[in-house]
Amino acid sequence: MKIKNAVFLKSTKKPADFPAHGYPEFAFIGRSNVGKSSLINMVAGIRGLVKTGSRPGVTTMINFFVFNGGISIVDLPGFGYADLPNDLKKQFLPMIKNYIAARKTLRLAFVLIDIRRKPDDFERGMIENLTGKGIPAAIVATKCDKVTKGNRAKNAADICGELGIGEDSLFFSSAKTREGRNEILRLMDEFSARPKAGS
Repeated sequence: MKIKNAVFLKSTKKPADFPAHGYPEFAFIGRSNVGKSSLINMVAGIRGLVKTGSRPGVTTMINFFVFNGGISIVDLPGFGYADLPNDLKKQFLPMIKNYIAARKTLRLAFVLIDIRRKPDDFERGMIENLTGKGIPAAIVATKCDKVTKGNRAKNAADICGELGIGEDSLFFSSAKTREGRNEILRLMDEFSARPKAGS
């Protein structure tokens, strides 16, 4: 898949306000500061398409984008960041779960994990939530440029061990070096052509 154009569509919090298009949809899910927005910019090939920042918690709403006039990309709020205001933090997980439950066009979710840390109950719970609703999840290790080759292999094995997946099921990425872009686009291309699970 080649990305010819990518545009911001809308931001919202409530399922009633989600876009009504029938495009195949791909969501990017992960902890705050895992690099969701930077990764979407890298995949799109457009710097600044998605707002990024050095402080966690930049994404506070569900942001919809359209690639190539017919593929929907969703940047979800990060979860698990303790320093966000409590009233805001409490909104995020229900917001994400409501999105997953309501979105009939969701074909695949990219679950992002910083390669420098192990996944925990947040990631495991999100993956269980997705698979319980018949939505495939692709596990993506982010910020791979920030570790040495030796640490990358060790950390990848730790992530896979914590999640109970084979190491061939983990995708590597870096917004800085553009690693993983082709693999993510290939998955989007493949799942765009598939009927949604259960349909």
